[in-house]
Amino acid sequence: MSLLEVNHLVVEFPNRRGTLRALDDISFAIAPGEILGVVGESGAGKSLTGASIIGLLEPPGRVASGQILLEGERIDNLPYEQMRRIRGRRIGAIFQDPLTSLNPLYTVGRQLTETILTHLPVTAAEARKRAISLLEDTGIPAAAQRIDHYPHQFSGGMRQRVVIALALAAEPKLIVADEPTTALDVSIQAQIIQLLKRICQERGAAVMLITHDMGVIAETCDRVAVMYAGRIAEIGPVHEVINHPAHPYTAGLMAAIPDMTADRERLHQIDGAMPRLNAIPTGCAYNPRCPRVFDRCRQERPELLDAGATRAACWLHEAGGAP
Repeated sequence: MSLLEVNHLVVEFPNRRGTLRALDDISFAIAPGEILGVVGESGAGKSLTGASIIGLLEPPGRVASGQILLEGERIDNLPYEQMRRIRGRRIGAIFQDPLTSLNPLYTVGRQLTETILTHLPVTAAEARKRAISLLEDTGIPAAAQRIDHYPHQFSGGMRQRVVIALALAAEPKLIVADEPTTALDVSIQAQIIQLLKRICQERGAAVMLITHDMGVIAETCDRVAVMYAGRIAEIGPVHEVINHPAHPYTAGLMAAIPDMTADRERLHQIDGAMPRLNAIPTGCAYNPRCPRVFDRCRQERPELLDAGATRAACWLHEAGGAP
């Protein structure tokens, strides 16, 4: 049984010149205790997918079609107030910049206890005790004293731990983490990754981890979805996608990662850039940049096809493959 199911999700942004389709027919599922990584270049639609699930799409953006199911219950069409209760209680969110997630005017203790009191049936004293224990769990030293400090009194890494504690405050079943380690140095990144993995193991929570860092994906995730121009290009088990990429775009991303063992003077790069939403080419959106392109790629858009252990939206995996 999947904890989160996204079925044929389409997100559109109406404007004066027409409608831009930012997410185009996206489907995936996450099981309890699983970490799904979502990776791709800037503008691929990673954060937008996360925002759609949390119910925080910026107007005029809207879910045009498809469904988002949390524990079998549809949540993409709920009224704002109902969604607000689910957000926090059943879905926790961790954002890239902790300063935007924390209120600078309140102590971190007040922000944590208010969240706990909003969502859980506990007394104020129990909420404070739970807040201290959450700060300890996320690795903040002397949590009993630091709970009464303000966000500006914490370093960047410590603030991100407070944000994670806040996301976990009501014991959510699903955590959407949008670039949670980007602003942190490498040693702190490793600690945050370990923390996310432990949460999954101990609480059986599902995590959707949005990042552009393949190192973080390799270290953390069970499965990975590679996004390109608002669609999923490839999805499958992490070690398969990294070691045997089935989509030329995934292969390009993998080749761009520096190899410590190889003696190369130049890094590999993918020529060109991600297409703008109002200029997505016909056929496969990746075709202008693809080294293995053939005629069908320019005319027909591929769905996800079986490609060994993964699934890839690429005509190379149609029976017979390229001509």
